[in-house]
Amino acid sequence: MSIRHPQINLSRRSLFKFGAGAIGTGVLTVGLCSNLLAPEKASAENDITPEKALQELLDGNERFAKRKRRNPDQTYSRLVEVAKGQKPFASILGCADSRVPSEIVFDQGLGDLFVCRIAGNIATPQQIGSLEFGSLVLGSKVIMVVGHERCGAVQAAIKGAQVPGQIGTLLEAIKPSVESSKDQPGDKVENACKANILAQVKKLKSSSVLSKLIDEEKLIIVGGYYDLDTGEISRVG
Repeated sequence: MSIRHPQINLSRRSLFKFGAGAIGTGVLTVGLCSNLLAPEKASAENDITPEKALQELLDGNERFAKRKRRNPDQTYSRLVEVAKGQKPFASILGCADSRVPSEIVFDQGLGDLFVCRIAGNIATPQQIGSLEFGSLVLGSKVIMVVGHERCGAVQAAIKGAQVPGQIGTLLEAIKPSVESSKDQPGDKVENACKANILAQVKKLKSSSVLSKLIDEEKLIIVGGYYDLDTGEISRVG
């Protein structure tokens, strides 16, 4: 059985009613918490802890890696259910790599995960804002930053590759992790990947919105490293 959370309805009109200026003063946060996060009906299942949400992710990945997927929440009735509103129990900041689709590797379904994907799994301002929304408004209890083995973006950053267009902005964001891990023993790419995961976790934790939720024990933020060969995700940090 998958995890359920309170129904939350947030229209664009409701959001803009608070105004852009309210974001800077904290009024938006207060308004969202008081008016938009009130559950229609609380239940024990809706009171899941961040630790239990994390365990649900890890259990799902274990099923995937052991070829025992349950494929939950992938029915037409589930599609109809979540069309009315979303209430994901977990958020993922993952790499855009096509080999690491979150719902599959965590054995979850429609409406279970709030997923942000970007090459190198870096926490840009837009990604952070999305994850703030996922936790503050939608009620996600855990954010996992998922990097992976043999990440092409990390490899390119290590090589100092000359790239066209906006690709270079991704590499620049990863370079500090390459530098901080360059003297570590072992595989340079794996070390840089894991250092990058930890750097993005740290960046997310510095968000005023997310740090407040952490202090209130409503959220945890962790790192995970995906093995392309086995499908297993191990904790980082």
